[in-house]
Amino acid sequence: MKNSVKAVIGIFVIAIVVAVLISFQNTAEPGKYDDFAKCLTDKGAIFYGSYWCPHCQSQKQMFGDSVEYVPYVECSLPDKAGQNKMCNDAKIESYPTWEFADKSRLSGVLPLEELAQKTGCELPD
Repeated sequence: MKNSVKAVIGIFVIAIVVAVLISFQNTAEPGKYDDFAKCLTDKGAIFYGSYWCPHCQSQKQMFGDSVEYVPYVECSLPDKAGQNKMCNDAKIESYPTWEFADKSRLSGVLPLEELAQKTGCELPD
């Protein structure tokens, strides 16, 4: 009988731990720039870059946890073996390159303020 009580208590404790972990996972706060990055996408901005490009990494880091919402296109083939067809067709010549809805482009690491100005997207305070 003692073993069955211990088993029930053990299952109960595990259930509580799992519930707490799920609760914390589902209540994660949004990233500071989530709405801004989503707006960039909505406004037709595209960030062309490459996994090996240090400037691209710097640009991504500016978005912090919100980078998952940035309209990013990976241009490099595996092992730096050239550029993919999409980026070749878009005539991307350097990284990072931002293209906007009006088809204008800016290259280099852009301050978020400049991206906001170019797209009309609002930066958070």
